[in-house]
Amino acid sequence: METFYNEPFTNFALEHNRLAFMDALAEVKLQWGRKYALLVNGQRFIGEAVLPSFSPADHSVVVGYAAQADCGQVERAIESAAEAFTAWKGVKPSIRARILYRAAALMRRRKHRFSAWLVYEGGKTWPEADAETAEAIDFLNYYAREAQRLLEVRTPLVPYPGEDNEWTYLPLGVGAVISPWNFPLAIMAGMTAAAIVCGNTVVLKPASAAPVIAAVFVDLLREAGLPDGIVQFVPGAGNVIGDVLAEHPLIRFINFTGSMEVGLKLNENANMRRPGQRWIKRVVAELGGKDGIVVDRSASITAAAEAIVQSAFGYGGQKCSACSRAIIHEAVHDDVVEEIVRLTGQLRVGDPALFETDVGPLIDRSAFEKTAAYVEIGRNEGTLLCGGGGDGSIGYYAEPTVIAGVSSGSRIAQEEIFGPLLAVVKAGDFEEALAIANDTPYGLTGALFSQERMHLERARETFHVGNLYLNRKCTGALVGVHPFGGFNLSGTDSKAGGPDYLLQFLQPKVVSERL
Repeated sequence: METFYNEPFTNFALEHNRLAFMDALAEVKLQWGRKYALLVNGQRFIGEAVLPSFSPADHSVVVGYAAQADCGQVERAIESAAEAFTAWKGVKPSIRARILYRAAALMRRRKHRFSAWLVYEGGKTWPEADAETAEAIDFLNYYAREAQRLLEVRTPLVPYPGEDNEWTYLPLGVGAVISPWNFPLAIMAGMTAAAIVCGNTVVLKPASAAPVIAAVFVDLLREAGLPDGIVQFVPGAGNVIGDVLAEHPLIRFINFTGSMEVGLKLNENANMRRPGQRWIKRVVAELGGKDGIVVDRSASITAAAEAIVQSAFGYGGQKCSACSRAIIHEAVHDDVVEEIVRLTGQLRVGDPALFETDVGPLIDRSAFEKTAAYVEIGRNEGTLLCGGGGDGSIGYYAEPTVIAGVSSGSRIAQEEIFGPLLAVVKAGDFEEALAIANDTPYGLTGALFSQERMHLERARETFHVGNLYLNRKCTGALVGVHPFGGFNLSGTDSKAGGPDYLLQFLQPKVVSERL
């Protein structure tokens, strides 16, 4: 088994890489408007219910049409997955891992094409799309290795005279994977791959805003050798089929990434035992965040401002790890804010298919209108320093916005916005800054910029987030390097891309034999 390494990002400063990416964009554009079917028990099906997937950069463009599953089709998919599980659980872990290795190799060869789908359907800029495709490749390779580590090597137990004691891991069964729109390839691929490489089967419901990229990925798995029935593909509205996925007695676990509200409802539904249900369902949930970057008085002003702008406005702030609060010591507040405003003003908002674009569109009209509403709220809670505008006539473009003079208890400093809106809070000293950082029901990511060792160590102990970054931005977690997941209402701290992640899809069994 080769050592895992992270997939390199594409260097777009090189002309041949830019030309190759442009070729991929042109190639994928020719595939706009195709229909994508349900996949149940290895059979494709397109019924009467078909919905378009629009490009957020130009909402007159239909990237593709996705068949929509109804409750009956989802039930059949669950039953089919349960049937497939009986054979799949007995397949050697090395064989299951090879399918993921093969899928990763195929994706690497078509890297720019997958990224092009992310540009068109997800509204991602070139670097954001490229980074996500690299992350998807990483998840496939990493989880394949982790499965072999956990399942092919005997777990040592304390020796006991006269007995042979063995610890093994078994798969759980059928899982519902409900993936998000903001990382419609990487997170969806990771959630699915982790479950199936452990020997489980999956009913995959992709995000309604990005079903096409999920369909392309499912086709890749089948090309890589995944047998029929292991992944059932059921696009559909959450308010139509979500309850079936959460409540069905054959569902053994739910792997969900999305909003806090939906995640809590799924968790409540899953925790009720249904007739015929013979287990306690597991819920693996990554929810939202209200992430803050603290800037101490000793921090590098330039480095802190650059990290805040990158973390706040990368992908238009549509990341659960995005910096939505800058908490700045009063001694450096004005200088840091001035630099934040200067850097924000240099960002180019526009069509993500253009290489020069820094910030693309928001995902849909709902996100656009929600961000605009919070900008108006912020005008009353602080001072608008830059941005605040938007244009939804062609695509859903919102200007990166900075609002300063905000109190920690204000709405724009407490509520998850998921848009390019940064709230700036002034702190009187370091301890107050830490208290403000923790003053949120979430606990996903955070960062501290400081040159004082004792302040860095204090943050290690008391900055209550699942992923804390010191003197770097709070976005851009790498598989295997920064296992990802948060505290409090940010989820179950599942630590995706880490050595414990697969354990959530396995159950340990101990067998003791008297010799």
